[in-house]
Amino acid sequence: MQSQINRRQFLQTTGLTAAGIGLFGQGALGKSHSPNEKLNIGVIGVANRGGANLNGVAGENIVGLCDVDENYLAAAAKEFPKAKRYNDFRKLLERNDLDAVVVSTPDHCHANATMTALKSGRHVYCEKPLTHTVSEARMVAETAQKHNRVTQMGTQIHAGNNYRRVVELIRTGAIGKVREVHCWVGSVWSGHGREINHPPVPDYLHWDLWLGPAEHHQYSPAYAPGSWRAFWDFGGGAMADMGCHHMDLPFWALDLRHPSTISADGPPAHPEFAPRWQIVDFEFPPRGAQPPVHLTWYNGNKRPHYFAEGKLPEWGNGTLFVGEKGMLLADYGKHVLLPEEKFADFKPPEPFIPDSIGHHQEWIQACKTGGSTTCHFGYSGALTETVLLGNVSYRLGKKLRWDPLRLEAINAPEAQELIQHHYRQGWQL
Repeated sequence: MQSQINRRQFLQTTGLTAAGIGLFGQGALGKSHSPNEKLNIGVIGVANRGGANLNGVAGENIVGLCDVDENYLAAAAKEFPKAKRYNDFRKLLERNDLDAVVVSTPDHCHANATMTALKSGRHVYCEKPLTHTVSEARMVAETAQKHNRVTQMGTQIHAGNNYRRVVELIRTGAIGKVREVHCWVGSVWSGHGREINHPPVPDYLHWDLWLGPAEHHQYSPAYAPGSWRAFWDFGGGAMADMGCHHMDLPFWALDLRHPSTISADGPPAHPEFAPRWQIVDFEFPPRGAQPPVHLTWYNGNKRPHYFAEGKLPEWGNGTLFVGEKGMLLADYGKHVLLPEEKFADFKPPEPFIPDSIGHHQEWIQACKTGGSTTCHFGYSGALTETVLLGNVSYRLGKKLRWDPLRLEAINAPEAQELIQHHYRQGWQL
């Protein structure tokens, strides 16, 4: 082992005690909570991922349900008949009895719902990616800190024990210093070749509210309910969909924050659709005694060269750490040190990262007691910025030299059009 760290050092270096997550039990409007007292929660987006998040907080008082789809809303209301129904999240947030809000809208509405909730004093749980644009991610993180709210981004696998054991192995030097990481998924979210027709808006869908801050588009079933991720105006393809899940592991294990350069490859960029595949390279500077890191992202069935070379076992989606002493291959539920014969007698460190009480429960308990969350917006905002910068580089077809303080690409002023948020009239923040 190259180093040993105790739990206190771990908590300090991973930012679990960072500003913005200690609230001493104060609720959104100054109301204090005991650990056994239930929060009043409003849920924005109640189906699909929203349904899973609704179930995750179902033990609290669900006082408001909001969705632009009347069918989804009616189904959720059967489970929570006492909750008042809304189609416009702005109306939900006018209530004065809300302590906390769960946001599970399409990506393009994340920032508007989250910022409105934070500014009104509510704690927020928001699905990944935290926002639709890089500038929104920075704005949301700074607003959460300013208003001292408890926050959590929906990278649910972060709460699993497997990720914790991987982080412990990397941090205690099991494979030595790490300078190279690979993350890959087979997912494809692309609109190429998709027919976009424009039938009448279904009578159960509030289309203008679904669009929210996005520029006006005629309704199409190619956008809603489930295919919006393929379109730049609403989502960010497979990179935005899965990047925060898989890149979370190296961000956590290696204390990554802001890349210095970003470059991307893929099929020719389309102005409307995300691509069928991408390979994105991120260079991260040294962090204290840790060396610089080159992280490569792949989606659309592209994978690291180590597979073709026969150096890795059969594996699905995953993350590979390449260290001075060996490699660590991981996915959501398992990990292996490679080459296996070299590590046959390896003894892992005693676990020192506490088990999670559950990703949603972390947030709920922190709202009540002023405790910690592991994916607060101070952490997940920087992760989201990095993921979204991969799409900016791809769409421009240019390597970016990134200045995180000024939030701009030093060598590409044209990138600002994609980095900065743009809202249609009436939805500005």
